[in-house]
Amino acid sequence: MRKRRRLHFRGHCILVSRDAGVTVCVELKEKKRKMEAGGGVGLIVNNKQRSMLPNKSRGEFIRNQRKDSEGFSECPDLEFEYADTDKWASELSELYSYTEGPEFVLNRKCFEEDFRTHVADKKWTELDIVQHRAHAMRLLDGLEVTAREKRLKVARAILYMAQGTFGECDSEAEVQHWMRYNIFLLLEVGTFMALVELLNMEIDNSAACSSAVRKPAISLADSTDLRVLLNIMYLMVETIQQEDEADKPEWKATRETFKTELGSPLYNNESVSVMLFGMVTKFCSGHAPHFPMKKVLLLLWKTILFTLGGFEQLQAIKIKKREIMGLPPLPEDSICVIRNMRAASPPASASDLIEQQQKRARREHKALIKQDNLDAFNEKDPYKTDDPREDDDENDDNDNSLEAETFPLERDEVMPPPIPHPPSERISFPKGLPWAPKVREKDIENFLETSRSKFIGYTLGKDTDTVVGLPRPIHESIKTLKQHKYISISEIQIQKEEEYQKTPLSGGEEDIELSPAELLYQGMLPSLPQYMIALLKILLAAAPTSKAKTDSINILADVLPEEMPTTVLQSMKLGVDVNRHKEIIVKAISAILLLLLKHFKLNHVYQFEYMAQHLVFANCIPLILKFFNQNIMSYITAKNSISVLDFPSCVIHELPELTAESLEAGDNNQFCWRNLFSCINLLRILNKLTKWKHSRTMMLVVFKSAPILKRALKVKQAMMQLYVLKLLKVQTKYLGRQWRKSNMKTMSAIYQKVRHRLNDDWAYGNDLDARPWDFQAEECALRANIERFNSRRYDKTQSNPDFLPVDNCLQSVLGQRVELPEDFQMNYDLWLEREVFSKPISWEELLH
Repeated sequence: MRKRRRLHFRGHCILVSRDAGVTVCVELKEKKRKMEAGGGVGLIVNNKQRSMLPNKSRGEFIRNQRKDSEGFSECPDLEFEYADTDKWASELSELYSYTEGPEFVLNRKCFEEDFRTHVADKKWTELDIVQHRAHAMRLLDGLEVTAREKRLKVARAILYMAQGTFGECDSEAEVQHWMRYNIFLLLEVGTFMALVELLNMEIDNSAACSSAVRKPAISLADSTDLRVLLNIMYLMVETIQQEDEADKPEWKATRETFKTELGSPLYNNESVSVMLFGMVTKFCSGHAPHFPMKKVLLLLWKTILFTLGGFEQLQAIKIKKREIMGLPPLPEDSICVIRNMRAASPPASASDLIEQQQKRARREHKALIKQDNLDAFNEKDPYKTDDPREDDDENDDNDNSLEAETFPLERDEVMPPPIPHPPSERISFPKGLPWAPKVREKDIENFLETSRSKFIGYTLGKDTDTVVGLPRPIHESIKTLKQHKYISISEIQIQKEEEYQKTPLSGGEEDIELSPAELLYQGMLPSLPQYMIALLKILLAAAPTSKAKTDSINILADVLPEEMPTTVLQSMKLGVDVNRHKEIIVKAISAILLLLLKHFKLNHVYQFEYMAQHLVFANCIPLILKFFNQNIMSYITAKNSISVLDFPSCVIHELPELTAESLEAGDNNQFCWRNLFSCINLLRILNKLTKWKHSRTMMLVVFKSAPILKRALKVKQAMMQLYVLKLLKVQTKYLGRQWRKSNMKTMSAIYQKVRHRLNDDWAYGNDLDARPWDFQAEECALRANIERFNSRRYDKTQSNPDFLPVDNCLQSVLGQRVELPEDFQMNYDLWLEREVFSKPISWEELLH
């Protein structure tokens, strides 16, 4: 009696005997072909049933099943355009939690009660500009009353104005029009300054802080006053920073004035950004657990973005600075290059095909090894994910995330067919490379030093011009290297700083431009380490890979309702709200850190290094790797939003009845914009922290980042893939020959997409920098340079007395009026007797 097994299709059941495996394989392929043609037949197979398939078919079958399960097999490129922010409507809706929904009606009620008492039988949209201004000023006066309840009602009325007086609007476009009008009106009458003063009062409200600390559970009600104020401020900053061609000329002037004021230390000698950073640190220290952290972080992000500028402004500042320093223009516009890139899916090379065949032959011999023994040899990651599909990736050496098609050898052909070229639309750069190659001065020096010692037998140090005695090909090489030589702004800044340190007297006074970035750095400098630690603490609490701990900070104070949900539907809604809340926090923090790093690096490299070093000391590198050690495709395609509850849709349209199906459905987008934006930001931060730093690159290796990053390549988005490949490139030489051999398609993608550094042996592991390195000394030397820079530039009290100017003019010294203390004047005779008359004076020595 032959043993039989059942393979279950949806609506189908096939009996399979052990020796009839080949027949089954044909049937399975037929079913798969029908599925791809739109038949829609799904396959359910467990491990025991999987083992019944022949080896060849089983390998193909498992891979296809895994790809289909991850939506990876036929996954198109994600149509994502990276920008400073999402669309305006999305940024507005993310300010509010879904649990805040009932407050929209409350704001409207507060406004209309006050409005009716002063303007009878008229709508806000029917008044003229004079009446609008008069009512806005009346509301502003109401913010100065001492009674907290009355003040809150007035603040809610102002918030309703900032929300576009939606009760009188019929469409979302109309709401946005009145929002813009009302917000510029509020700014002109001086509302923002009054809000900042009120916010300072609430920050210093010790009674509210002590009450919140004693509460066992903090809810939405504990942060009502703060939330209303922060909502108005966020709407003002977010709306005013949006440029519109239809704006009046006076609005454009108001916008520039507001931008300058926002970045200046006008509020208690500190800027709004520094004040908000203070709120973040106070929250993380546990002294103010009721602070609505999501709103604080969103306002902080938009304030920094508005005052310092976004990515396009950064590029413009960089071009201008290079021109001032006399450096050649940039070889290309990096933003344009990245936007024109396509996600990589390179074809298999001949060596890969041969290696694939060898691997498969070895696997056939291992077919009888027990699964438990195989698992024993699997290397465990420091941050192991619970997703079984990720385990499959780790155990399959040849599974490359960039490969979207099945290998030819994984089908039934005996000989591999000619390698098909990818379709023409898949190739981003058919001619040449996307980036111009770059060479550092240090690279030219190293090349010349090696060549001279090899051909002549001596070296000339940093001389890069003398080529006497070197063969003709070396001359050509040097010429090519110099053609692609790139001098960065950072190198010039480091050289100037070295000159200032060497010649403090003759070097002259440094002319510091008080740019918005410089003003922000000066404000942040005293507490910058605490700010970085606080931001990373919140990022850790909001990361989806973090486990809930009793001692971790509670970031849900402004999302949890007073009464916890009682029905399944309410619980599902709150679950979506909490996940969305965490995603928005991650988005804001990643954007804040990236903007600060980029602006500080452009302003002065040591400002960037100071911030970067404190991020590294606060374990930012393992934290970002921990964030990526999840099913990243699931995170990017998460549907944690309920579109009918988003502002302004929820206040314009009548809300439909929510059901479990409508909550689960989410939107129809291919991906979640904020999550993909966050992932790219975090990868860019990781690149900034590790670039040219061998000690930090080794941290990537020690924390086993390669498999984590390799899984992130599954996201078919060119910009994200580029920054993952950059991170893999810097550590390739440390990963060993076997890793490089097993990941040739990843290596090919690095060559295809990442900028080439001439003479860079990153792929071979024989570079000088791959030798054992004194990592601690590297960080200590950098830290010493940073401290000298900060001390010279900002610490005026600790200046060296030997370098202070000395007054050598006898008349001016004797002419100075010296204030003597009263006790000295009373005992002046005693002092004369002791210090002058009783001591002999040698006039000869004095004269000499």
